[in-house]
Amino acid sequence: MKDLASSLDRLLAELGQPIVCLDLETTGGRPQQDRILEIGMVTLAPGREPREWSQLLDPGCAVSPYITQLTGIHPNMLRDMPRFEDIAASLALHLQGHILVAHNVRFDLAFLRQSFQRVEIPFKAKAICSVKISRRLFPQETRHGLDAVIHRLEIPCRNRHRALDDARVVAEFLQRLADERCPELVQACKLQWEQECLPPNLDPEIIRSIPNRPGVYLFFGSNEIPLYIGKSIHLRKRVLEHFRNDFRQDREMQIAQQVEHIEWIETPGELGALLLESRLVKEKNPLYNRQLRRKKALCTIVCGGPGSATPQIHCGAAIRPGICHGIFANRRSAKAALKRLAQEWGLCDIRLGLQKGKGACFGFQIKRCRGVCTGQESTAEHDERLYAALQILQIQHWPFSGPIGIPEDDTGASIHVFDHWCHMGILREDTGIVEKFTESASFDADTYRILLRHLNRSPQQWTSLDQDWDCRS
Repeated sequence: MKDLASSLDRLLAELGQPIVCLDLETTGGRPQQDRILEIGMVTLAPGREPREWSQLLDPGCAVSPYITQLTGIHPNMLRDMPRFEDIAASLALHLQGHILVAHNVRFDLAFLRQSFQRVEIPFKAKAICSVKISRRLFPQETRHGLDAVIHRLEIPCRNRHRALDDARVVAEFLQRLADERCPELVQACKLQWEQECLPPNLDPEIIRSIPNRPGVYLFFGSNEIPLYIGKSIHLRKRVLEHFRNDFRQDREMQIAQQVEHIEWIETPGELGALLLESRLVKEKNPLYNRQLRRKKALCTIVCGGPGSATPQIHCGAAIRPGICHGIFANRRSAKAALKRLAQEWGLCDIRLGLQKGKGACFGFQIKRCRGVCTGQESTAEHDERLYAALQILQIQHWPFSGPIGIPEDDTGASIHVFDHWCHMGILREDTGIVEKFTESASFDADTYRILLRHLNRSPQQWTSLDQDWDCRS
């Protein structure tokens, strides 16, 4: 590395604090679960030579072969090494009063925050992301990873993916820019502090363009498959919350590391955002959405009524309001629901099909079952109670004589059309034309729950539609 030059002194003077160029090697990419393997730092202070420091750490967990191959850090190298808690106090003291600079600094900050939090040491640092600096000062380039910077500026790096060597690259990158483009570098650093802490590969102009209105947002990485789809009544605010909380949640961190583009669709109100999110998640299968995905074979509990046979768990069958009780992702969840009802209503495990055999069921032995399995209660009494218990889970009959319309807002410009719990489309009041989503709508569990909640909360906000509404579509 070059000797500290006056240009770097000017940079430090403009920023008002010394700099620590830092890099971490970790056991993985999840700050809550993974641990730091190695820390490398190059400290730049006015009038001083760069000071280097590195330390291998015992992570207290296994190191995968992939990480060993990537970094060259073998588990044998970590024997007798200190743990993070052993160096935490001295590290926090060293970082205090310094500006942290790292390539994709959000990643390093997330791991440092989690690690300091585990040992209950306060940690807060002013930070600069060298990826964002590269994007701003080299807009003509398409790649801004550390390998791209090394190749572009021909910076020597003996051991790529070792913490100190990578930190040296970041320090040399700053030195080169301070020598050649110091005013632009200062402006780029200060601009980062003025902006929200955004992911390194995301253009800040996108965030400024997002309205604070109801709608659905889609996060994209480097291809056309969404990373995540969400909804909010305040789009920009919700999007920013993802990036403020990324060090607390592994999923948010993974999204922040990959997101490069955001799209959004405005809706007049919350109901439209809920319905659109549910539909888009099922259509596009985003990588990080766990809920609202289309289930291949939903399960339900079917029981005809008092005096009927044992309730049956049906999977893959059509959901029929009034006959089906509950909507479950799999047979195990449906069986768990029956077990809860047995505990709460004093029902018999054998009569419910939860236990095989004859004689006293397990529930009777622990004085939960009222004894239909031993003749101490009649089957009629038991099944009457079972039928009452199942009403809690029953999928309701469609309570209207035909299709209904629910206006999205007070203007009535867009009206959601529902029939037998299916979201059929949107009726545009100005044209009288229904924009259908599909020619053959089928029962969807999420749409059912969304509409049921809305009707319970706003029971008067619907209008009856003519039976021939679909002929205008």
